[in-house]
Amino acid sequence: MEKFITNPGDPSMDFPLHFRCPISMELMKDPVTISTGVSYERRNIEKWFHVYKRRTCPATMQSIQTLEMTPNHTLRRLIDAWLDSRADHHKPSSSSSAELEMILGTLDSTPFKVSSLRKLRSVLETGDDDDDVKEDFKKSGGVELLVRIIMLQISVENHDFMSTFSACEEALLVLHQVPFSADDQEILQLLMRPDCLKSMAIMLQRGSSEARFCAISMFQKMAKADSHRWKSVAQDHGIDFFKSLMETVSDDQMCAKASSSALNLLTETLESSKKSRLKAVEAGAICMLIELLPESSNRSRCEKIMQLIKMLCECADGRLAFIEHGLGIAAVSKKMLNVSNAATKIGVKILWLVSSFHPTERVLEEMLVYGAVQKLMALLNVGSGGGGGEQGTTRDRVVRILKLHGGTWRRFPCFPGELKNYLGLGNDSC
Repeated sequence: MEKFITNPGDPSMDFPLHFRCPISMELMKDPVTISTGVSYERRNIEKWFHVYKRRTCPATMQSIQTLEMTPNHTLRRLIDAWLDSRADHHKPSSSSSAELEMILGTLDSTPFKVSSLRKLRSVLETGDDDDDVKEDFKKSGGVELLVRIIMLQISVENHDFMSTFSACEEALLVLHQVPFSADDQEILQLLMRPDCLKSMAIMLQRGSSEARFCAISMFQKMAKADSHRWKSVAQDHGIDFFKSLMETVSDDQMCAKASSSALNLLTETLESSKKSRLKAVEAGAICMLIELLPESSNRSRCEKIMQLIKMLCECADGRLAFIEHGLGIAAVSKKMLNVSNAATKIGVKILWLVSSFHPTERVLEEMLVYGAVQKLMALLNVGSGGGGGEQGTTRDRVVRILKLHGGTWRRFPCFPGELKNYLGLGNDSC
């Protein structure tokens, strides 16, 4: 006879003994099995292993050699089926759940994947106010199914490219509806599979505006949920990934939100990875950013573009690409003192990097001709009171640039008189 945990005050707490977690004694939602063969709620056993640092089985107290956990899909299906049979009246979205189950059951085999995926998307959108529907979707293996469809475009020799690509787009739009966090490790492992990432990068390059936005959003979710793993997989992306991101930033047809998201994703990806910066430079990021800068009137967008240029100029290849472009110094100089204090500080850092590592006659002449030197002198006067922190660091860089290259600039006819006085050259002529 089946043994049950009972709670007279709450009928929903009546459940079979083997459905409970041996640690919390609560009904399991995500059961996993450890090496002793005992199943636990994932969060509880992870806490036992990683927070309490135990290497034993809580139920049997046996010592264990491995902390490996295997999802117990059979037990989870049994629990879900039992809940369905016992507590349908507790689930306001039962009709949505039934439709969800029907669509997922036929999605693999149907030749009409696009229409089925659109229905699936509609079900999830309708369930926006009911987390149970999306949780059911995740528990039913929905994410794994979508990932398989998304990967179709690179897994087969495709004689019907448009049909398959449309299905992949629709699958991505559905996936965008599904919330996940750092706790959803199985989902993150699926999404960060190389073929899945490659497929989403293709969507970013060739998809509709909506699909491209969803791809960027998915990448951002992954980076937020597991930044360490994202850094690793981002480094393995080819240069096409960075080209696609830059094209999204510069595409006039994309909405401002998508463009801003692409800028944010680029910043997050490049911040801690030199390898990714080198790939971005190889993808032509410096040239595209320089050309975007003059037409960027929005303060936040302008600061983000300049921040990206600065990060890329912190590597040798990025600096070379900057000075080879021809308009880099002009574009950065124009934004200094015209956008914000943050943009000006970033501009000073860019000029410092370029003029320190590449003090060629061409670079120094462009700084003088395009007004960078005059802007630096203005900053020196504004910051004459000194100061600490960022302000002090920026002023120090200004002083070092002027003193380092003043002797070269004095040979030019447009050499500023204020700089001559500051350097103590008086009326000395060339």
